[in-house]
Amino acid sequence: MAPLRCLPSPASLVYLPSPLAHHNMASRTLRLGGALLLLVALAGAGGAYYVFGPTTPAQEEPRGVKVLPGAGWNQTLDSLTASGVLSGTGRLSTLGRATGWYRQVKAGYYEFEPGASPYAILQKLRRGEQTAVRVTVPPGVTLERIAAISGRHLYAGPEGMLRALKSDSLARALGTTRAGLIGTMLPDTYRFFWLTKPEKVVARIHESFTEYVAGLGTPPQNLSADDVATVASIVEWESAYDEERPRVAGVYLNRLEIGMPLQADPTVQYALIEREGQKRRLLFVDYRIQHPYNTYIIRGLPPGPVTNPSRSALKAVVDPEKHEFLYFVARGDGQHTFSRTLAEHARAAEAFYKLMRERRAAQAAAPVAQ
Repeated sequence: MAPLRCLPSPASLVYLPSPLAHHNMASRTLRLGGALLLLVALAGAGGAYYVFGPTTPAQEEPRGVKVLPGAGWNQTLDSLTASGVLSGTGRLSTLGRATGWYRQVKAGYYEFEPGASPYAILQKLRRGEQTAVRVTVPPGVTLERIAAISGRHLYAGPEGMLRALKSDSLARALGTTRAGLIGTMLPDTYRFFWLTKPEKVVARIHESFTEYVAGLGTPPQNLSADDVATVASIVEWESAYDEERPRVAGVYLNRLEIGMPLQADPTVQYALIEREGQKRRLLFVDYRIQHPYNTYIIRGLPPGPVTNPSRSALKAVVDPEKHEFLYFVARGDGQHTFSRTLAEHARAAEAFYKLMRERRAAQAAAPVAQ
């Protein structure tokens, strides 16, 4: 008579993996075990240095490498060598293939400290522990210049950044217009990963602008954030002196309030840049250019900013100097003379023109250096 078999209680039942799952688990265990056995064997033979000893050249600063998307193991090793991270590929190559970790290397930009071991380098590459890069946005420049400078350290490059900055769909998604997007590129140095898509870079910089302007308080005359950027962009190109910018902003806001044309030279410069590709000295004929940004012939704000204003220009618009000035003209030293009436302005302008004539005469009379 066969012995009685006791059925297990429900509490004692355990999950048994399927044969396929068991096979996969066993394979992973064998691979990991093989790698560990290799390390133990090397260490036991006095070879721990082979895995954990430094493999970088003698150096004082970290060195970086860019692992391209889709790069193979040999290409990655070549990049590490060319960038000066490795003094030789042998140890890292052997460790990567022995463990199988070379298949797990992820694209990105990585920096390695002096004295990094093959094990440390491989672990960083397979985990994707990337190093952020610096993305700089300078103030008061053109869209093309923003793209050229901010995109130079990104995988997408300047071309990718320019496409994002000219994207109508991206501008709409950010609640602005293509013409207005340049004004929200808040000057600063940001940190991004090398592979970050340019659309995300632009969106994050735009977010910084929105946060900064919101923190300044309520703008005068119910100006929107885009309007603030537009006026501030004009102020940015009018004056390079932070202490003078609130007064310049006050002039333009006074003109807006009474319905007077802005008559802002930077808007004419913008029109010339669109037509001729660069800035130049304005001529009297330029003020009659038929262009939507020419505020000498079109009242109100132009369709968008002429450049990306700095924090000081944005602050000057949100918190302008309160005064009755409606005019200002250069005085020859980078700053301006401000006037309340057109007659006062005419006298200040004539004084400036006289100064310029005297300077040109002095230059003409100066001996030519041999």
